[in-house]
Amino acid sequence: MAAAAIGLFFTLFATPGFIWLFRKWRWGQFIRDDGPQSHHTKHGTPTMGGIVIIIASVLGYFGGVLFNGQMPTASALLVLFMMVGLGLVGFADDYIKTHKQRSLGLTGWAKMGGQAVVSIAFTWMALSLPDDHGLNPASTRISLFRDMPINLAFDDEAKQWGIWGTIIGIILVQLWFYLLTSGASNGVNIADGLDGLATGSSIMAIGAFAVIGFWKFNQSCFNPGHLTGCYNTRDPLDLAVVAAAIVGALIGFLWWNTAPAHLYMGDTGSLGLGGALAALAITSRTELLLLPIGGIFVIVTGSVILQRIYFKLTKGKRIFLMSPLHHHFELKGWAEVTVVVRFWIIAGLCVLGGIGLFYAEWLKR
Repeated sequence: MAAAAIGLFFTLFATPGFIWLFRKWRWGQFIRDDGPQSHHTKHGTPTMGGIVIIIASVLGYFGGVLFNGQMPTASALLVLFMMVGLGLVGFADDYIKTHKQRSLGLTGWAKMGGQAVVSIAFTWMALSLPDDHGLNPASTRISLFRDMPINLAFDDEAKQWGIWGTIIGIILVQLWFYLLTSGASNGVNIADGLDGLATGSSIMAIGAFAVIGFWKFNQSCFNPGHLTGCYNTRDPLDLAVVAAAIVGALIGFLWWNTAPAHLYMGDTGSLGLGGALAALAITSRTELLLLPIGGIFVIVTGSVILQRIYFKLTKGKRIFLMSPLHHHFELKGWAEVTVVVRFWIIAGLCVLGGIGLFYAEWLKR
């Protein structure tokens, strides 16, 4: 609660100062000519609001643990590392757009390269920092509600392959974590097309991991008298704290980001939030659960992929009037706020479905 409150109050009351500063520096949003015509009125609105979200999240987390007289843990610090690291990649993209006044910032390969560097560093640290119980923040096993038998680094029998088995295992783990990182960060980035859409959806998705972290803490295998179906997850309570800090920061930011937005999060915010989502899923051992919890991001990303595939196969025909999907409904005549609220409803249902599956698995055990 302390972490969430600090994050909320910072973005709620400090954001006007950042808006004034970004206007002074001319960090204004550039609107693509091929986008919806109604968006051209948004040209020049300050962007890079992700800076405010990231600062508030970091302050909220450290304020929360200090308030409770605790020390920061490796798992939560890795979530912040991923958020800040991908936020820097997004900042580079935003900076190029605002200063060169064009829709293209970093090239696709440059953005992927930045995501890969952050993901590789995260993976190495997440698998190299065991606690007193021998648990690392992350695992080499694919997880859904907890670690599953599938071990990307291979089991003991596969070690007979020697150095090649080790190398293949390392590559597979890196690729898996990179897939989660790039998928989540690009998903939030694609959803950030309407005022408040990505912000509100991220509040619900990241809030789910606050619930999951707190539940896993109460049902930890290291608690005295733990029940069958307990969880071997490192630092689950601290994961809940860092998720709460981000949620608080987003709620305060939404006050200024809702239509008509006074500040956009930009790629700085969307890539950073996607990175935090991926890191929370990895460190909480719920990687595949990210699909239903982040269902709205999967839907909008899928609409872009489907549109491009169909366009190429049919040589110019389209499924949607425009992708991502939220722009399709805009062109059909829906008001922007109507699209946003209805997509929030879908996001909320996806999150509830994910948490419901998580709880049902525990009940079954």
